[in-house]
Amino acid sequence: MQLAAQACAQMADLPPLLAGLRVTQLWAVGDILGPPQELEWTTVVLSVDLPQTEVPWWSLPSGAQVWAETTRLSKYPVLRWWRSAHAPVWNHRIVRPLLVWDETNGIDDAAMAALRDGRGASCGLPEPSEEEFVTRMEAELAISLDELRRRTEEYDSEHIRLGVRADALAAAARGYLDVLEAQPTG
Repeated sequence: MQLAAQACAQMADLPPLLAGLRVTQLWAVGDILGPPQELEWTTVVLSVDLPQTEVPWWSLPSGAQVWAETTRLSKYPVLRWWRSAHAPVWNHRIVRPLLVWDETNGIDDAAMAALRDGRGASCGLPEPSEEEFVTRMEAELAISLDELRRRTEEYDSEHIRLGVRADALAAAARGYLDVLEAQPTG
């Protein structure tokens, strides 16, 4: 996690034209929040300064791959989930995330210590209320559906002219279906 936080800090120090995609926060999520253990993969959430419509669930915002290559995080077993800094970071899979770095305050030493000590889960964001969860998931579903429609249209037009754009379409479809399946019933 320290490596990811340092990468975020280094990118934040670059001029905007060199940094490209602007990452504003780094969150720890998943197994790393629990007791210290050897993990095959670490899951992080990267909040970016883009509207939430440009960061649908499980899709890569423009510039994400270049950012991951530049920071070399793409070379490590780090699963990166991208979120808009203009919406709640949490959803049905991002549960009680722990903020470990932000562009204003830098690396949060207390959060890093909590992760090392196995106390990350107790230091993360509180659980949303049922009403907050339902509202957030409705918004996620709408954004994911819009992305699926956009990528489907792109696929239909580009497939004929320039070749297949299946990766983006597949990511949009996976994100939409994942959010759809997480919708509260009732």
